[in-house]
Amino acid sequence: MELRKLQRVVIDALEDVKAVDIRVFDTSKLTDLFDRVIIATGNSNRQTRSLAFSVSTSVKDKGGNVISIEGLDTGEWVLVDCGDIVVHILQPAIRAYYQLEGMWGGKPVRVKLSAKSGPTSGPMNFSDDLDDE
Repeated sequence: MELRKLQRVVIDALEDVKAVDIRVFDTSKLTDLFDRVIIATGNSNRQTRSLAFSVSTSVKDKGGNVISIEGLDTGEWVLVDCGDIVVHILQPAIRAYYQLEGMWGGKPVRVKLSAKSGPTSGPMNFSDDLDDE
C-alpha cells in the first residue's frame, strides 16, 4: 500500500475510536526500517486495545499488512507494526514518561485531523502534503 494511503487509513482508524493527540513523524532519514511513526493516546486499557484493533482491521481491510501487534496484554502501551508505519498507542502517564516525540519527533508530518478526534497539542487544520519528500 502506498505510504500516504496507509497513513490516512491509520489516522482514520485512530480517529474512529477517539484517539487523542495523534502525531505523525517522518522517520525515513532516521531509520531504514520504517518511514513513519504515529503516536496516539488512549485513556484506558480498553481504549488502547480498541485503537490497536481498529488500526489492524482497517489496514487489513484496505489491503495493507499488519506485521505484529505488541502490548495487548496490559494495554498500557500497544505497538502496531504496519511495515512502513509503526503506531504507538499509549496511555497518558506512559506517554508523558517515555516522551517518544523526543526520539522520533525530528520531522513532524502535516496531516489533516478530524475536529472530532479530541484535543491535540498542535494545530489541527494541516494539509495532507508531506513535507520535503
